[in-house]
Amino acid sequence: MSQTIKTNYPALYTLIVVFFFWGFMAAGNNIFIPFCKDYFHLDQFQSQLIDFAFYTAYYIGALILFAISNVKGKDLVTFWGYKRSIVYGLLFSVIGAVAMILAVEANVYYGMLIGLFTVALGFSLQQTAANPFAILLGDEKTGASRVNLGGGINSLGTTIGPLVVAFALFGTTAAVTENQIKSLSLDKVVLLYVCVGLLFIGAAALFYFSKKLPEGKSTEPIEKAPKALNMLLIMTVLLLTCFSFVFSTYKETSEIIDKASLESTRVLWLSLAFIVVILSLLFAYKKASTNNQGWGAMKYPQLVLGMLAIFMYVGVEVAIGSNLGELLKTSEFGSFSSSEIALYISMYWGSMMIGRWAGAVSAFNLAKSKQTFLTILLPLVAFAVVITANTLAQYDMTHLYGFIGCVVIQIVLILVTKNAPAKTLMGFSLFGIIALLVGLNTTGTIAIYAFLCGGLACSIMWPAIYNLSLMGLGKYTAQGSSFLVMMILGGGIIPPIQGKMADIIGIHSSYIVSLVCFVYLLIFAFIVVKILKKQNINIE
Repeated sequence: MSQTIKTNYPALYTLIVVFFFWGFMAAGNNIFIPFCKDYFHLDQFQSQLIDFAFYTAYYIGALILFAISNVKGKDLVTFWGYKRSIVYGLLFSVIGAVAMILAVEANVYYGMLIGLFTVALGFSLQQTAANPFAILLGDEKTGASRVNLGGGINSLGTTIGPLVVAFALFGTTAAVTENQIKSLSLDKVVLLYVCVGLLFIGAAALFYFSKKLPEGKSTEPIEKAPKALNMLLIMTVLLLTCFSFVFSTYKETSEIIDKASLESTRVLWLSLAFIVVILSLLFAYKKASTNNQGWGAMKYPQLVLGMLAIFMYVGVEVAIGSNLGELLKTSEFGSFSSSEIALYISMYWGSMMIGRWAGAVSAFNLAKSKQTFLTILLPLVAFAVVITANTLAQYDMTHLYGFIGCVVIQIVLILVTKNAPAKTLMGFSLFGIIALLVGLNTTGTIAIYAFLCGGLACSIMWPAIYNLSLMGLGKYTAQGSSFLVMMILGGGIIPPIQGKMADIIGIHSSYIVSLVCFVYLLIFAFIVVKILKKQNINIE
């Protein structure tokens, strides 16, 4: 008879503090994007560089960790311990907050990108440690639920983040015109990042001095993966080459008369960056299946295809939210000003919280009837929290009350899929596809609701993909987790692609990029089931 491992709840509650920070900062970027576009006179692609800087840092940070670990023959995160790694990550993010303050004081857009990049480098280390740490704090079978619980708190941060950042930027929740935006001061952003930096320091102290948190250390040497490292380094060089051509075209803009040709060139190089990631991972998949020596965790096909799934998932999650502000400025969607879109972005990221709160129910040892009741109740409570938070911020939310119907659809999906990772991913990928198809073929309130449903669809995909990708990896789990964190890179590549498509075919039609991402996630859900069954792994 197998012994049930009790969850270390005090440690878990301490851990989920960092999940809040990730959400707060990521969703806050969605307000910075339309604001910076107006304030610094940028096009849609240039404004999306905020996402590029933020999410590319996850890839670079995880790659550096993997490279050093591969050279030393030991996993740095487990060598330091999960607890100490999170402390180091938080302190590194403090450096980013200071860099952000200096850039804002100098009123330099690209300096702000460097600050956000540095903050996210710290997040990369935190996330590499936090996800496997959450699984370590209890029974492995309920690990996804603990990650979901962290995701629920993360989504609370994403709900609050846009409102706080909007207030910091505009100093009000009332509408601000584009001309007023151009004359605004960034002084309050300095205060915001002073507070953020102090919160990072406080969280680091909480982790460092907490006696309830296990160290999560391991001195076991790891198998080196030189082939995986070489593939990732080559992929990185190719990506940097692609983006260097994209960025260089901006310096030449004044010398180029054929603007259509310029736009086509930018799309070409952005698309090549996207293709580089896909072909690199498919190359690893094929080579490792032939001879798995030297590939480390990448010798497992579920991980390699899962890396691409995380790439697509983070890409679509960020792309929908980051381009939403520009969409709402169009006449077909209400002609909202930059300051008025905060409530919609808050609802989008709040949709993540709605699903994750329900998904976290099974993290607690409750009777089946109570779990079912809470699965129905908590999404409704989360929806009320989002409505209440925005109402307190003096936004009129009456036109979003009807969105509760979409929440009910999500509740039904959660009950049908029963928190089983493969079924969850299948059901919610299909939900996302249908939502995007509706959004692309309609306008006004119906389309807005449909695109907001993208948040509901994405809400509990991360733990499902994460669990399916790491199943059966054994001693390679920590390394596999690092590879998955690298693929948060999708949030840095896919949104700019959609942004550039928006500059060419229009912001509404550009959402076809997000649709493609959901299609792959559905395909992965079916393929990974067959892969795991061949390895005699019971996925449910």
